[in-house]
Parts: sequence; C-alpha cells; structure tokens
Amino acid sequence: MLLDVANISAAYGHSQVLFGISFSIGAGEVVTLLGRNGMGKTTTVRTICGLLPVTSGAIMLAGQSVNRLMPHRIARLGLGLVPEGRHIFPNLTVRENLLMAEANPLRAADPWTMDKVVEFFPRLGERLSNGGGQLSGGEQQMLAIGRALMTNPSLLVLDEATEGLAPVIREEIWARLKQLKMQGLAMLIIDKEIDALMEFADRHYVVEKGEVIWSGSNKDLAADPAVRDRFLGIG
Repeated sequence: MLLDVANISAAYGHSQVLFGISFSIGAGEVVTLLGRNGMGKTTTVRTICGLLPVTSGAIMLAGQSVNRLMPHRIARLGLGLVPEGRHIFPNLTVRENLLMAEANPLRAADPWTMDKVVEFFPRLGERLSNGGGQLSGGEQQMLAIGRALMTNPSLLVLDEATEGLAPVIREEIWARLKQLKMQGLAMLIIDKEIDALMEFADRHYVVEKGEVIWSGSNKDLAADPAVRDRFLGIG
C-alpha cells in the first residue's frame, strides 16, 4: 500500500479526537473520507501530514513510518497537501507561489513544472503576475492544487476540495481531479459532493466521532442509502 493508516489516535491537548482510525490507499487509487463537520476528517489529515502528533497507532507512507517525522520530511516522501482554506501566500504572485513549491524528491521522469501546471489550469497562466490575494476563490483553489502538484507527489491529499466554490468552478476542479486519476496519481479527498466523488473514487470511508464506522466501494455506498441518510446528512 502507498499509505497505510493503522489504528491511529490523536488529541488536541487533553481532548482525544481520533479513536483508532484505520484506512489504506494503494498506488493510483482515489479514496475519500466522508462525514459531517467536526467528525475528525481534517484531524486525520493533520496527523498524516505530521501537523498533529499521533498518540497511538502507525502511519506508513511508501513503506516508511512517518509517525515521528516533521511535515517537510513527510512531503519529501511524496505527500502533497491541498489544505482546507487553501493557505496560499497572498503577498506572493501566482508565479512565486508555484515556484516556491518546486521540488522533485522522488525523481519523477516527467515532473510537474510551472509550465505544466499553467497548461493544466489555464486560468493561472492569465494571472501569473497577480498576487495570490487578488485571485477569486476558485483561482486560489487551482493555485493551491497547482502548488501541491509542483512538489511532484505520489499521493495528493485534498481537504474540502470544492468547498465554497461556484458550481462552474467545482465542475472544473472535478474534471482536473479525474484527469489526475487517469494519469495514475493517488488521492485522498475530503468533500461533501458525494455524487461527484462517486464518479471517480475507488473506495470510501465514513468517519463519525473520530472513528471509521463504514467503508466500501461506490457500489456499496450506492446500495446502502442508510449510510448517506444517517452519517452524511444526504438523501
């Protein structure tokens, strides 16, 4: 497995938030974490990326334990993060936001470059000299994805991939993510657009109060509407 998360727990101070989360992602696979707000999805992402310590359990990325690694070292193992809220640098230009992330630690034969990202997201090519803070929300999300791709990850993690975006921009983001899957990039995606995710995700995990309470394929999720009704709030 590319990523193997085994029975991890985590806490903020004395408040435990994760209670034995387990899931896995294979090379080239798209997996989702689903659930209502406040159930532990973002906390799970933070632990995987090294932003929050794991109190128990194990996280393996590309066959190496990352439990005690700093975030920059986990990134060098092939994890690219598109965080909730985007967190681009508003005072840097689009070009500078992209170039500051440029890396190829896994020595990809055909690496992502700024030209390649601009070809992937043409809107960014029209805004290269603009400050990050001058972009629309949708353009900022494209920039956040492009910045993560510039690190040439083997696993792309997207926390709230399309939250707060206009429908036409959401459609463009989903189209680009489908394209990335076709190119063989593994992804872990958090989003509330269940139907869009089911068009190209391989497997799903539902998180409730810091635990995985359901997992299955698209077919399994479609066949079990009670999961959507009870745990996702979607009819």
